[in-house]
Amino acid sequence: MSLAHVLLTSLLEKPSTGFELARRFDRSMGYFWNATHQQIYRELGHMLSKGWISTVDEAQSSRKKVYQVEQSGRIELADWLSKQSPPAQLREDLMVRLRAEAKLGGNLILPELQRHLTLHQETLNIYQSIYQKDFGNHIPLQRTLYIHKMILELGIQLELEWIKWLQQLIPVLARLEE
Repeated sequence: MSLAHVLLTSLLEKPSTGFELARRFDRSMGYFWNATHQQIYRELGHMLSKGWISTVDEAQSSRKKVYQVEQSGRIELADWLSKQSPPAQLREDLMVRLRAEAKLGGNLILPELQRHLTLHQETLNIYQSIYQKDFGNHIPLQRTLYIHKMILELGIQLELEWIKWLQQLIPVLARLEE
């Protein structure tokens, strides 16, 4: 998957200015795909040059450009959707640090593990807040909303598992100080 596919998806959901897209990205797609605002703007330029998106003047008095997906962008996204992709591989810096800690000892990793625990708890709170606000206890009848709900539920489950794992790991490592 590339940033272009993430941006095409986001623009299909709602045509936006670059600024609006970057802000929306931080509050939605950014939870599972990282990109800086600079990367987003650079990718928008590439997508414009490929004809996947175009811009429309938002207002004559304004210099804001609204990006929208063109037919060639829809074709690219459909082509990408039809291809297989491998399951995501855990690529987590923390796992390598733990392996190093296993050999070096000293429990230098404990503050970082605690920080990760706090971060996962904060992310869980954000996800649960979004879930309550957007879905409450009902099953959406609209396909798009149902998909968004299921993605959010997976995010919640992943955060819960991280928290459970860290809460198990931290006290044992603290007791096993070498």
